[in-house]
Amino acid sequence: MGSDLATDPIDTRTESNRQGIGSLELGLKVLDTIAQSAHPLSLKELSQHLDLSPSRLYKYLVSLMRTDYIVQDRSNRYSLAQASLTLGVAALRGIDPIQLTFQAVEALNNHQDVTTSVTIWNGQAPLVIKWLDASQPVAVNVRLGIELSPFFSVSGRIFLANLPEVRMREIVDGFYQSPPALPRHLGTPMQKEAFYRHLDEIRAQNFCSFHGDYLPDINVIGSAIHDINGNVSSVVSIMGLTGDVDVNPGSRYHQALLECTRQVTAQICGQR
Repeated sequence: MGSDLATDPIDTRTESNRQGIGSLELGLKVLDTIAQSAHPLSLKELSQHLDLSPSRLYKYLVSLMRTDYIVQDRSNRYSLAQASLTLGVAALRGIDPIQLTFQAVEALNNHQDVTTSVTIWNGQAPLVIKWLDASQPVAVNVRLGIELSPFFSVSGRIFLANLPEVRMREIVDGFYQSPPALPRHLGTPMQKEAFYRHLDEIRAQNFCSFHGDYLPDINVIGSAIHDINGNVSSVVSIMGLTGDVDVNPGSRYHQALLECTRQVTAQICGQR
């Protein structure tokens, strides 16, 4: 006796050759173009961007306005409206920044074969929440769950550089009242004003590197991942022997690290 339940055949076609709704895809492309623009776009500008005739394009704009995805201002330019905002907020709400960071760090560790870590700020100092060894581990006394120094680690300096001004100066000024040792950069000890200038550079460049400053023959470089508010969500660091891991600007490892943190920041902030 046959089954009363009908089952759909499995569709083994790829996404590119499945039949879709062309007009819907075009409408979404119109919406995407408006979303990516830094300013509201006119009908003429949209027509040029999308290579569509104004008469055909206008029909899509009308539908998008009716459904409250876009709005037309007094100068007849188009920008996103409430429905787009609701959609964006819902998408952002579903993003897990730490999980995205872990996935990216695992790929970085695998592709570059370099010791990699992730730290977050616990309110006082960086805390290691992810540690991945390379195929040839470096001999350092840092592992998962360890709290690092805000002054003698690359992640600590990155977090310090990005704290609110008042909080940052409170921590730095307190440290320099009786420092156990002066922080160094490129082998040079830094007095307080020099350290502040160093933090300014870190914030502007979004990376901090050590060239054997604290661990002989070991280089370290870190870069921040930011959230949608511009705050540091976490810091990704890589390290290795001086002869193996070049952390100078423009090096293979410097570029790979900054690309990793840039991509995760873009994902967290809903950018491309």
